[in-house]
Amino acid sequence: MQHADECADYTLQMLVLDRRDESCNMARYYVLSVEPTLFGDVALVRQWGRLGSPGRRRLDLHADDEAAGEALETWLARKVSRGYQIRV
Repeated sequence: MQHADECADYTLQMLVLDRRDESCNMARYYVLSVEPTLFGDVALVRQWGRLGSPGRRRLDLHADDEAAGEALETWLARKVSRGYQIRV
């Protein structure tokens, strides 16, 4: 039996974004990452919420890295258009 890291051809990708607006007491985060699953699929993991809180988490399954990467880019563009900035 092969381990997941022996048979999967993936690159871990993670982006952390945040959006802050002191005038309306807004401090939000959004995390996007591409991760392998135990069943050979690739998941786009999205986590979001208010800074300092555990927030919510959702996994969107994709057949391969390319599809997951495209979904990550789509979500990134959507969040940047709404005022989120990539945290470095």
